[in-house]
Amino acid sequence: MATATTTTQICRNFINGRWVESRSTRTAERRNPANLDEIVGVSPVSTREETREAIAAAKNAFTVWRDTPAPIRGRVIAKAALLMDQQKEELARILTREEGKTFKDSLGEVIKSVNILEFMTGEARRIGGETVPSELPKNFAYTIKQPLGAVAVITPWNFPVCIPVWKMAPALVAGNAVVFKPATITPLTAAKVVEIFEQAGVPAGVLNMVLGSGGEVGDELLQHPDVRAVSFTGSNEVGSELYAQGARRMKKCQCEMGGKNPLVVLADADLPLAVESAVFGAFASTGQRCTATSRVVVEEKVADKFVEMLVERTRKFKVGNGLDPGVDMGPAVDEGQFKTDLKYIEIGKKEAKLLLGGERLSGPGYDRGYFVAPTIFDHVAIESTIAQDEIFGPVLSVIRVRDFDEALHAANSVRYGLSSSIYTNDAAKIFEFIDRIETGITHVNSPTVGGEAQLPFGGMKATGIGLREMGRVAIDFYTELKTVYIDYTGRRRESTIY
Repeated sequence: MATATTTTQICRNFINGRWVESRSTRTAERRNPANLDEIVGVSPVSTREETREAIAAAKNAFTVWRDTPAPIRGRVIAKAALLMDQQKEELARILTREEGKTFKDSLGEVIKSVNILEFMTGEARRIGGETVPSELPKNFAYTIKQPLGAVAVITPWNFPVCIPVWKMAPALVAGNAVVFKPATITPLTAAKVVEIFEQAGVPAGVLNMVLGSGGEVGDELLQHPDVRAVSFTGSNEVGSELYAQGARRMKKCQCEMGGKNPLVVLADADLPLAVESAVFGAFASTGQRCTATSRVVVEEKVADKFVEMLVERTRKFKVGNGLDPGVDMGPAVDEGQFKTDLKYIEIGKKEAKLLLGGERLSGPGYDRGYFVAPTIFDHVAIESTIAQDEIFGPVLSVIRVRDFDEALHAANSVRYGLSSSIYTNDAAKIFEFIDRIETGITHVNSPTVGGEAQLPFGGMKATGIGLREMGRVAIDFYTELKTVYIDYTGRRRESTIY
């Protein structure tokens, strides 16, 4: 492999309004997963002490930011939206080189992030409680939402623009100060996002970024008494432990974790539409998203035809470097995820019928990257490993069922509950599916992936715990609710209120 050169970008932390080099002697090198000869950047593995400095900066900055009127805070977010829109292509190119997804997927992620910022700008003028009638005469009762203080945001690599934005924007609008720990393998993307907020006028200390490991930086954010809340997106193993530790420390925690999302195809479905959605949901972004379609549950009556069309469409899906024109799917993000994909493919070969893919891609354009062929298994049993475990790669399992009831059972048979979709024209079954599916998000005749800035995002069961993200409810996690009673008679009297 190539070695780092003097032109390699060195990432820095952002603490108290300044870009500062880490004092740590440890670094992490990031290579383009589509071309391992290209070093994208080198980032520090920062220390607990540096994390404490960021927390202290956030705590000190909080008072002034809290007292800044919310509409004024919203103007900063509005400026960030404008700047991100102006710089969207540059940001998308950084994202593609660092994470591997196609440029069109990266650009779509950035545009959605702009939408989130625009929506949260408006929320700055809508943060409020409610007035409630008092049982006492001459008494005015109401509620208000107030910020928490210093909060931590811990984000994954698969959406390194969108997820930080949908966590940080409501936190900042609500009046909190933020310490941001991005994934270790997407530091350049994270730095560009923070730079945009800096350019937008976020005051020193209100937004800080520390690059480093979850075991050190992330753990310090969780343990430190001055951090009032932690918002986390990542694995179930880490998220469940984080939530448990947060509870012991009386710290507000929000965890979004895994998914094993079903796309249900009934016999009366528009098959070409369902096929297109299944392929897009399963293989775009290399299947590396929590809302990816990892299972297709199809009625036996149309299964053969559906599978034939599915394989034919997937054969046309072009795999390659995400910056090359016409590419539909990039590489796995790193060696660890690449090996995980191949491990589950080998398990699948023993459990089901392999229809397509099932291998590492090789040859010109592939040999220096982590490329896995889009893979389809048929006749997958509901309880099999590949139907139950979140693979987080381009592996799609087809599960055949007799009827709607069996399809619903299959869809609900996993421990996760993030997203789902159903393809049918039967109104009764549509509404029954909506009522009975155990997912936080469900789609009708549209893919399992995708969401809008003004709507809540989150899941049920093992997928998530804590308050939902995005939409108007996003503010709730980053605020405390205070109840106020005002007796405007100025006279003492007996009260039945506890």
